[in-house]
Amino acid sequence: MYGNPTFDCDGAGIRAHCRQLATVVTITGQLRDTNVECAGDHTERFIIPEKPFILDLSGVTSFTREAVSLLFRIDDLCDAAGLEWSLVASRAVEQVLREHDVEFTTSGSVPAALNHFADVMVARRQLLPLLTKTA
Repeated sequence: MYGNPTFDCDGAGIRAHCRQLATVVTITGQLRDTNVECAGDHTERFIIPEKPFILDLSGVTSFTREAVSLLFRIDDLCDAAGLEWSLVASRAVEQVLREHDVEFTTSGSVPAALNHFADVMVARRQLLPLLTKTA
């Protein structure tokens, strides 16, 4: 099969895109206790050192309390790698997070998250000449 196929995890479709600014993993369908471990195993393969990470759950239609563990897993892996990451959440995901008082850095869309990472990169590049100047 050519292109970028979708990996199926028992009702959750997972597709990864490596963009210039960040790696984007998109999950669609249902995330529940029966497939969250599979989804996590497949997703974590795309956490690349020195590359911001976006988890796009905007197409998730069902998100159980057990699926929140996926977000903590991604957060821990990105934190350990020193990576910034962002979550794009569907209404189903937002509702479960709100019900359980769980907060993560979110963006309204993948383009918004990519713009944020572009802005961060520009700010770092502007700071670099200041750090390398000698007195």
